[in-house]
Amino acid sequence: MMRKGGCACGAARYEWSGKPLIVHACHCTDCQRLSGSAFGLNAWVKQSEVTLSSGSLRRVVVKGGSGKDHIIHACEVCGTQLWGQYTTAPSGSLFLRIGTLDAGHGLRPDAHIFTRSKQSWLDLPPGVPAFPEFYNPKKVWSAESFAWLAAQSKE
Repeated sequence: MMRKGGCACGAARYEWSGKPLIVHACHCTDCQRLSGSAFGLNAWVKQSEVTLSSGSLRRVVVKGGSGKDHIIHACEVCGTQLWGQYTTAPSGSLFLRIGTLDAGHGLRPDAHIFTRSKQSWLDLPPGVPAFPEFYNPKKVWSAESFAWLAAQSKE
């Protein structure tokens, strides 16, 4: 399935040809600050399946909650964050900001993470796994997604 998305001003556009490895609603304070909202909504995707089709991106490096670098790729014109890379995650993957996809994407969180810092007024949906911190991917991810993750971790 080909999905398209872009920044707020329209200068940076991208295409994503895959499916998410997993979709996280992250409630850490970093994601709250970066999104300006109660949580960040990210699809963990294969970098090889994302193509910048127009515009250019600037890289902004911030420290994540782990103290390691979080590299944000944002529109050079308006600053909209399109995706991020965590240096703690295997190379070859991106965290695509779902809100930058064109309308009708239909992606819902597979898991809520870092709920220890979740906004108290936000009720999480029943039936969706929720974790105070991160989790063991082997126990949460699909077999197909975990196989890809394991292969990347060996490189």
